[in-house]
Amino acid sequence: MGIVARALVLSTACFFSYDLMTLILHYPDSVSKDDRMLGGMWAVVATVFVYQESATQSVRAALSRMAATCVSFSLCLVYLLFFPFHVWGMALLIGLGAIIVTLIQQPQTGITTGITTAVVMVVAGLSPESAWRQPIFRFVDTLVGVIVGLVAVKVWQFINRSNVQEKASEP
Repeated sequence: MGIVARALVLSTACFFSYDLMTLILHYPDSVSKDDRMLGGMWAVVATVFVYQESATQSVRAALSRMAATCVSFSLCLVYLLFFPFHVWGMALLIGLGAIIVTLIQQPQTGITTGITTAVVMVVAGLSPESAWRQPIFRFVDTLVGVIVGLVAVKVWQFINRSNVQEKASEP
């Protein structure tokens, strides 16, 4: 029962993460349906990333995810304000991101920084008219997903604690 309940909490959190992000991105008229759907998906990815076995692991994952996103956000935003998407630019930013996270003593975030940078840059290449907005959107998507993931872990802990207490009070 515990595995199913834990998965149900995750599934529900992913639903809310997607729904909340697409709702947030629905109001600016200039945001396309594709950007809203991508935002929802990216929020779900962050929720899944953060939903760990314990609150401590989840907070660690949340901090790691946000650190990676902040590095990627900064690099991509500066690049896209001056240049259009190019595969060489994307590769350069991934390399710079790996260097930066190592220098700030967070080398484990290098993978997530690289993935985030690749997504932001490729989406910017698909939507060149608003390329500079992509890092901002992906930052907000990630933040929403991280928050929902952390709330979901707290919900799971509450449910799990209640089940443990009920079993302990049974004769």
